[in-house]
Amino acid sequence: MAVLAAVTGGALSPPAAAVGETPPGQVEFPTHCLPPQEAGLPPADGPTTARITVDDPAPRVGDTVTVTYRVAAAPAVNPLPSELPADVLTPTGRVLLGGAQSGEVTVTGAKRNEPVPPGGALPAVTMTGTFTVTAPGAITLTPGPYTLHTAHLLDLATVCAAGPGTPVSERLTATPLPTANLRGLTLATAYGAPGARVKVTGAGFAPGAAVTVAGRAGAAETGDRVAATADRHGEVVAELPLTDRATTGVVAYEGTAWSAPRGTAPAAYTVVDPAPPAPARTPEPVAREVTAIVEPGTLAMTQAGESVTLGAVPYGDGGAAPGRIGTVTVKDARGGPAGWSLVGKVTDFTGPGGIRIPGARLSWTPSCTAAAGSPSACAPGSAGVVGPDGAVLASTADAPTAGGTFTVDAAVSLQVPPYTPPGAYTAVLTLTLS
Repeated sequence: MAVLAAVTGGALSPPAAAVGETPPGQVEFPTHCLPPQEAGLPPADGPTTARITVDDPAPRVGDTVTVTYRVAAAPAVNPLPSELPADVLTPTGRVLLGGAQSGEVTVTGAKRNEPVPPGGALPAVTMTGTFTVTAPGAITLTPGPYTLHTAHLLDLATVCAAGPGTPVSERLTATPLPTANLRGLTLATAYGAPGARVKVTGAGFAPGAAVTVAGRAGAAETGDRVAATADRHGEVVAELPLTDRATTGVVAYEGTAWSAPRGTAPAAYTVVDPAPPAPARTPEPVAREVTAIVEPGTLAMTQAGESVTLGAVPYGDGGAAPGRIGTVTVKDARGGPAGWSLVGKVTDFTGPGGIRIPGARLSWTPSCTAAAGSPSACAPGSAGVVGPDGAVLASTADAPTAGGTFTVDAAVSLQVPPYTPPGAYTAVLTLTLS
């Protein structure tokens, strides 16, 4: 298990757009603005120039997306007969969702405005809000109505409604949650005499699921099996009598038969015949069989260091915070045909004030090297997102002769959204070997 931290800092000003350049996603739409009755002003009709942006254009189902609605220009004017002071205007509005997900997002803004003379156009405002992604697919975000409110002198609100045909300002594509098989099991011992009862401990099953624990002879099951039930944590404990001398391992699975999505990889086990008794002493020389037993060991891992610190990202720009997870050494001394899999998963990053960066924004590029003389070849996992549901860091395949010592590492990169508040953001990366 490793703790990851990303640090943001640097200049506080956003990058400037080129003169005359229209920001991506900026749209213009007809607007009908009703000034407060107390102002005695007629309705204001005209175009609104606005732009909608999101902090994550490719979220997964279940992620929370932050939406920013910026009104750059509106037909509404100062409803007071006098100057509107600075920082007294509170904007609120709605962003309309379409495509794969319907509904609306309520957005609000802080009191941040320049002074406005009598009859002058109300200034640009910025509003933010969040929504949770509930369905995969393309989602559109369209500017909706907005209200400009001030309590200076009088409690006044100018309400602006978007006209028909308002264009879409932003799009994002949501992906479904990935699924990963995290089932695994361990044996109290890796060998025993025929008929020995072996304690089996499993984890990662569906809570309350019916689980079959069975012996394996290569790719086929033997008649040695026992039924068990996963507890509310998805854990299984059972005792399996193993009598078949051809047994090479033990598996556990949900359903009527073992399958890769619902079963564990085999844990190596060897049925060892007891040494034969020595013959009776005779005056004549006799030949005696000499038996030596090579005892299988265990599957284990160690990791260099206790934490990982990612590089700093300038505030405003956002971007990739790079780093490495630290060398992980896997030693497979079980002596059976079973391979192994090393899986990692990461929580969300939490920073100052409880602000979060989704764990799905952490990706890695794994590497794996087998030590000289190792029977197995090591395969690094695919480069891509780690996330809270887990991804494979490295693995070895089942083979007639398996085992060895392996060095595993990965370059990691956290995509920090622009304008993430400065501070340290910490998450927990968990590595599971099975």
